[in-house]
Amino acid sequence: MTSFLLIVQVVLVILLTIVVLLQKSSSIGLGAYSGSNESVFGAKGPGSFLAKTTFFFGFLFVANTIALGYFYSQAANKSVVDEIVTPVTAAAPSAAESAVAPAAPAVEANTSN
Repeated sequence: MTSFLLIVQVVLVILLTIVVLLQKSSSIGLGAYSGSNESVFGAKGPGSFLAKTTFFFGFLFVANTIALGYFYSQAANKSVVDEIVTPVTAAAPSAAESAVAPAAPAVEANTSN
């Protein structure tokens, strides 16, 4: 799920950047290179259309960022150690077994000198 949301986040960043750069500013910006937009977007021009589009993409960007933060925080609560399951089958020796030491092997004396 986080992979999909991360891809959507990158696409939203690219779209939001393009929409912001197409808007007119006091120095005209890249809006001067977009041709005659008045006929395409209506009598008011691209100003209101691009402003609404910027708001829409901005809202989606913020909502997607919150969703990504939520999913990453849920994943951060899990640990790799929590997923490791090691079955313990060996029993500890009892006190009676550990008190009896095994007998040492007898060493034969060599008397053939």
